[in-house]
Amino acid sequence: MDSAKVALVTGAGSGIGRAVSLALHSAGYRLVLAGRRAAPLEQTASSGDLVVPTDVANPDSVRNLFAKTKEAFGRLDVLFNNAGIGAPGVPIEDLTYDQWNAVLQVNLTGAFLCAQEAIRMMKAQQPRGGRIINNGSISAHAPRPNSAPYTATKHAITGLTKSISLDGRAFDIACSQIDIGNAATEMTGHMATGIVQANGSTIAEPRMDLKHVADAVVYMANLPLDANVQFMTVMATKMPFIGRG
Repeated sequence: MDSAKVALVTGAGSGIGRAVSLALHSAGYRLVLAGRRAAPLEQTASSGDLVVPTDVANPDSVRNLFAKTKEAFGRLDVLFNNAGIGAPGVPIEDLTYDQWNAVLQVNLTGAFLCAQEAIRMMKAQQPRGGRIINNGSISAHAPRPNSAPYTATKHAITGLTKSISLDGRAFDIACSQIDIGNAATEMTGHMATGIVQANGSTIAEPRMDLKHVADAVVYMANLPLDANVQFMTVMATKMPFIGRG
């Protein structure tokens, strides 16, 4: 087994997860790619990568993911907690319980379950420790209209990041959060044509190349464990975030 570091990426089949996976591979990491569907993961995978179809909201599925990681590579150096979903953009009173709960299960419980298993591995391995990078969002700071479930989970991810940072400190486990605004993915395609604003108007918003997100995550992953980017915001410069509307 070579000395290359091992990184696990959830939601690796598309968008940010795929871009980060490819960048980590180029940086020399051995990869574990997790996501709900095998076919997109296979499209992301390069030679030597481990593909594990996973439902991050299911504890048994997550345990299987980390067991296969340990079996294949013997350790884990970086977890990028990236998997996430949104709910329909409807008024809060029209959301169903199932719609609300689905977002919480994937975005928050899924991140917790993966972090929990990662911490177990990182505490036990030699050399000890590792890094967990949580994908937050601009929504960890400010909501878009009709986005209560997504926004609530991303605010909660900030609390989870801080708790892992504190609780992992004694075991050489670093935890950080990257908050991404308007990366050019399939999910944000509608932003280029028009998206609802806080005042009810619809305007097109600038987006940025995914490469900048991938480069930022690789930078965070490559830091020695005695240094950490606690929070990073990387965003399209002219998107409507800073300011009043």
